Amino acid sequence: MRPFELTAPATVEDALASPGTFLAGGTTVVDLMKLNVLTPHQVVDINELPLRGVDTSDGLRIGALERMSAVAAHPGVYPAISRALLLSASQQLRNMASIGGNLLQRTRCTYFRDVAMPCNKRQPGSGCAAISGANRMHAVLGTSDKCVATHASDLAVALVALDAEVRLAGSTGSRTVRLADFYRVPGETPEVENDLRPGELITEVVVPRLDWASRSTYVKVRDRQSYEFALCSAAVALDIQDSHVVDTRIAVGGVATMPWRLPAVEEALRGAPATLESFEAAASVAGEGARPLAANGYKVSLLKRTIVRALLELTEGSR
Repeated sequence: MRPFELTAPATVEDALASPGTFLAGGTTVVDLMKLNVLTPHQVVDINELPLRGVDTSDGLRIGALERMSAVAAHPGVYPAISRALLLSASQQLRNMASIGGNLLQRTRCTYFRDVAMPCNKRQPGSGCAAISGANRMHAVLGTSDKCVATHASDLAVALVALDAEVRLAGSTGSRTVRLADFYRVPGETPEVENDLRPGELITEVVVPRLDWASRSTYVKVRDRQSYEFALCSAAVALDIQDSHVVDTRIAVGGVATMPWRLPAVEEALRGAPATLESFEAAASVAGEGARPLAANGYKVSLLKRTIVRALLELTEGSR
């Protein structure tokens, strides 16, 4: 790790006036600084900022500095969000990691994290070693010839499924962005991962009220049961009436370069009977546009099975 200057402002205004890399829980930033993937000259500790609190009185509002473990345990948090948090990392990391920081965490692609290897996301124009290298964990959706790295956040998948927004503060004012529009596919500029402008902070996450999201879940498939990133995951909320699907929200992770909403699957489910056959038919379109690599083609079928598994979990006893 290279030397850096540390400041700790007490107000959002002072933080926005402080040039440097923002530090909250440090579970991603410090890790990448140790690897020299990030080499900031100035680090701004934002833990004293008034950006905490969880409000479930009308939908859900979460301060960006709330810790993951606290949000997961808070009564009234939608099950898909709580489960996504509980299936993320270890308890010790969840006690440290902030909600805003989790949404901004960087990919776990081994080539991105190894400064000796080419990576367009870390060093634009250097190439993507994963395309012809070890790519079993990499994305099949939203990829480009420049980057195939998956997005790492479990929480972001659940929030995208539930139409969450992020509130952003910058030197020119505040703005609100749908989380589904916040993230960027790599295209020709894989180094641009989201819509966060220089010097901006995530201050709050807002999930609109959705009464039937009490029937929601997050299913995560991984190589081992704990402390592992997703091979595939699915966040699903389901409105069932008279054994038919009235409405649904579905997003997936572990298979795409960003949290991936599946409107075609949602549309195929609306009005359909809540049966295994309907679920399998709807999930069959989930892999449209997939571009598998040499070692990750299994993710196309795994994606469909994971969606069906989540749907069955939510309808057990109601079909």
